Amino acid sequence: MPPGPRSTFPSAPSQDVSHKKGTTARARHWPLPDNERMFPKEGGAGSFWEDRGDRHHAGLDLYAAPGSRVVAIESGIVLSSGIFTSPDLVPYWNVTYQITIAHNSGIVCRYAELGDLAVKTGDRVVGGEVIGHVGEVLDLSEVGAGSPPYIRALKDQRRSGMLHLEVFTSVPGPDPRYQGGNWFTSKRPSFLLDPALVLRDSA
Repeated sequence: MPPGPRSTFPSAPSQDVSHKKGTTARARHWPLPDNERMFPKEGGAGSFWEDRGDRHHAGLDLYAAPGSRVVAIESGIVLSSGIFTSPDLVPYWNVTYQITIAHNSGIVCRYAELGDLAVKTGDRVVGGEVIGHVGEVLDLSEVGAGSPPYIRALKDQRRSGMLHLEVFTSVPGPDPRYQGGNWFTSKRPSFLLDPALVLRDSA
């Protein structure tokens, strides 16, 4: 059995950064400039709100080679940064990092499963700026019969490197139902957006 949910949300100040009336949409940057634009199939592995049995996927997994550049999709300010996954939490996880940015358009994005951090909490970033690099989230040698089916499938596909992207309408707070990019609930939180819809106008 996989471990129960543990909160990995940063302690970010509560503030509303929802879209304001009259805000004009601007072209966004594709977060992986060295990789072509490819989205997971709806309902498939790595897709938004993918049903993983006892959990639902909170974001979008964009598969890429570890070390690939990750850029901010818009300008904004870094609200938090730090460890996202760790073998101290789940044996088959490597240490990866997350950066949460409040973007100027009003959305909040969490860029996760990074191998390193190029910015820190409080930094202002511009759209297209490198904020880190894709990490290798899975220690494939630790994935076994007791691991969740979607994790075993990733091992079979040799997909251990990815950008996990989450998008919110407001700054998320701690929640015990959230762990490692998944929600252990069948009801989608109202503040959680589909990253594919946000990225559809990216350049």
